[in-house]
Amino acid sequence: MEDNLSEKEVIKMRNINKIYRMGSSDFKALDNVNLTINKGEYIAIVGPSGAGKSTLMNIIGCLDNPTSGEYILDELDTKCSDSKLAEIRNKKIGFIFQNYNLLPRLNVLENVELPLLYLGVSSNKVRQKAMEVLKKVGLETHIKHKPTELSGGQKQRVAIARALVTEPQIILADEPTGALDSKTGKEVLQMLKDLNKEGNTIVMITHDKEIASEAKRMITVKDGRITSDSWKEDEVAYETDETN
Repeated sequence: MEDNLSEKEVIKMRNINKIYRMGSSDFKALDNVNLTINKGEYIAIVGPSGAGKSTLMNIIGCLDNPTSGEYILDELDTKCSDSKLAEIRNKKIGFIFQNYNLLPRLNVLENVELPLLYLGVSSNKVRQKAMEVLKKVGLETHIKHKPTELSGGQKQRVAIARALVTEPQIILADEPTGALDSKTGKEVLQMLKDLNKEGNTIVMITHDKEIASEAKRMITVKDGRITSDSWKEDEVAYETDETN
């Protein structure tokens, strides 16, 4: 493993299973998944629809619990109460969604401030931190705009600012270019690269292997299992692609 991956583990999953009850039968969405992600990595989790990547994303993001197995997030055991899990999620993870998930009644600044308010950050720091990240994504002149007044790319930049504002351990991006044209999508991918260069840990979920290849490490999921785990530096990268 490369030297830059020998840092602190932020995600450690051991023997993760997720079973959904469907009437009288069970469906195993995740089957004995083992995964470790270190601080500062840029990971893409790729797979077709129904492969289990969304279920894996939900567990990584503390939006759902596994049926069995152990998930340690930044040295914290996520096997806990719903309220404690929500606290861990709000502090440790910043989310970027395909459809932005911005609140239409709030303006850009208010949308970005919201995670800080949930965390109980003092009011005098909330605006300062929100403005800092909006400047970072180039939207400091759009703070009074409502989401309906923004382009798709601008909405995703707001979503990125909102993900960054709490200074999370992990930025979890779910199909971040899915609702964007190719030019704007490339701009968002470049922004994720830049954030990773600054030390942010990025975990991106996508069905598109071309987009996944932008990451430094690609994890392929099929039928609830990890079928390959490759670094871009590998001579034989993504060797199981033909089987997916």
